[in-house]
Amino acid sequence: MRLVDSPPRAVGHALTSAVSFAVMGVFVRLASEVGILERVVVRNLITLVITLVVVLRGSRPLLGERRNRPFLLARSVLGIGGVICYFYAIDHLLLADAAMLAKLSPFFVAIFAAVFLGEQLDRRLAAALVLGFAGGLMVIKPELDLHTVPALVGAASAVFAGGAYVLLRFLRDREAPETIVFVFSLVTVVGLVPVVLPTFEPPRAEQWLWLLGLGVSAAVGQLALTAAYRHAPAGRVSLISYTTIVFAAVFGWLLWDEVPDLLSLAGGVLILAGAVVAFARRSPAAGDPARRPEARG
Repeated sequence: MRLVDSPPRAVGHALTSAVSFAVMGVFVRLASEVGILERVVVRNLITLVITLVVVLRGSRPLLGERRNRPFLLARSVLGIGGVICYFYAIDHLLLADAAMLAKLSPFFVAIFAAVFLGEQLDRRLAAALVLGFAGGLMVIKPELDLHTVPALVGAASAVFAGGAYVLLRFLRDREAPETIVFVFSLVTVVGLVPVVLPTFEPPRAEQWLWLLGLGVSAAVGQLALTAAYRHAPAGRVSLISYTTIVFAAVFGWLLWDEVPDLLSLAGGVLILAGAVVAFARRSPAAGDPARRPEARG
């Protein structure tokens, strides 16, 4: 069944996702004594249980339609890479800086969506990309030493996420959101548990609480974001998610007295400016169903 774009629904889902992922970042930091891979597994294990219940209530195949499984697997692999890189960045950067770098993903979404989905990349969006990547460089502050590694890993999370989000757009009218998230969680757990088990140490009671919060907030954020991509073009939905930067900055300030330096703040302003420019653009394809990627099948 073909879906009709619904901007109000997309905005609501995207904002819910933004708040949830900012909260997730807080729990990732609180549980920092637990290994990154362990946190990724617990995050997706909780999401797996939640989405399994939802999927089983429907009539769709548990692992999606056979023809869509290669795309579901590719989305899952890209998603795993993005989560691991993002958790690493949260551990080593200010919460706001990690969020800023992760939110470079919409710019990669716009590029990948133009290349693979045929969504329009006009001059205004090109200008937005320049602003966004310039802001990213100001946050990264590239230098020829190891101090740049966490920021580069944070930027890598955006590349992985950009590819994953474009696949969400491709799958939006082919699979239900809960199926996409379920397969992602299943691939993560099955793929990483054998790696984690040999050195696994049971977390303390307090750490289990943080991990539970991490998993629940991630599940809500993932389901809301996947639903948002079913109601608007990939580039536009992802731009709304920039509000995560604001929420992350507020949480970082309230909980850890973190204040990004002037260069990072300036970079964040450029990234947000790029998002505003790109989101404000009016796509000619929006009013012509025949020109939408999904209309071309």
